[in-house]
Amino acid sequence: MPATIETTGEFAGWTTWKDEPFEHETAGPFYYRVEDGKGISAFRAARKHMNGAGVIHGGCLMTFADFALFAIAHEAMAGSYGLTVAFTSEFLDGAKEGELVEARGETLRAGGSLVFVRGIVTSDGRPCLNFSGTIKKLRKLP
Repeated sequence: MPATIETTGEFAGWTTWKDEPFEHETAGPFYYRVEDGKGISAFRAARKHMNGAGVIHGGCLMTFADFALFAIAHEAMAGSYGLTVAFTSEFLDGAKEGELVEARGETLRAGGSLVFVRGIVTSDGRPCLNFSGTIKKLRKLP
């Protein structure tokens, strides 16, 4: 599925996948860019992301972190399609509506078919979710 570079608004210049119904329309929209060789993901917390307590829903944070795995592993994926085969996370704090939610991290190891990643999600700079995951590379994208 083709990536789209956003041309307007807060995330102008960032990449997204408008053809990805869940990550773009339902849970997101989520965006990523590569800065100094590192993948960074972000989105603005909106009302639809909140739980009944007024903080971002944990499922939303985990979905965003799963999206971020692939942004962080961007170089290691080298144009390959992949899927998450393992994912762990710990909640640290709650994000509030209107805050900028970002994810940054590092690729710990990239082999022929598996990529190991860890990262942290922040909201307006506060750590909210620690995560790690394993991506299985399947094939090159067309």
